[in-house]
Amino acid sequence: MRCVVFDLDGTLADTSADLLAAANAVLPEPVLGPGDALTAFHGGRAMLRLGFGRLGVEADVDAAYPALLEAYRGAIAVHTRLYPGAMAAVEVLRRDGFLVSICTNKPEGLADQLLRELGVREAFGALVGGDTMPVRKPDPAPYLVAVERAGGVVGRSMLVGDTETDAKTGVAAGVPVALVTFGPEGAGVSRFRPAALLDRFEDLPGLAVRLLGAGR
Repeated sequence: MRCVVFDLDGTLADTSADLLAAANAVLPEPVLGPGDALTAFHGGRAMLRLGFGRLGVEADVDAAYPALLEAYRGAIAVHTRLYPGAMAAVEVLRRDGFLVSICTNKPEGLADQLLRELGVREAFGALVGGDTMPVRKPDPAPYLVAVERAGGVVGRSMLVGDTETDAKTGVAAGVPVALVTFGPEGAGVSRFRPAALLDRFEDLPGLAVRLLGAGR
């Protein structure tokens, strides 16, 4: 069956404010702000490297990372919001016979917690996180598992994401990728040469048919 796999951070939901707040909570001073949203979508360690570097502090990023995760776990959906039209598009896809799944580099437990707090976990047939397997995107293995666990066929699947990591994952898995243009990079994601750009979620069901064909 046809399957649409979604990245989470920066694709389905704008999680940047809560991620940045968690990083600020473990930095000596809160030096990260809204302008660092792109870094937030590249993960906790990237935020810590930026923050410590901005402060001119030599620090063990790996040692600080668990504290960031704990801070984030305690305030995971304070400012986070689903992007406009995201869940409406998911429901249209499901109605039209598509399976839907999530493949994210966020730790699986945190991704599951966030989706439940947003009230949308049950809409997705499978969730594969950054620690579900020994490897993460852009390795294709997590993507393949996200499709298979949802009951889909890899050859009739596509990935919706927002970063170069997602673009590379699609190449590695041999599937089309649509990159959203409403994240921090905007239309700049076109440089990653995705199969399509997605300006608004309302266009996704039609795009999925175009890329994956009609029928189940």
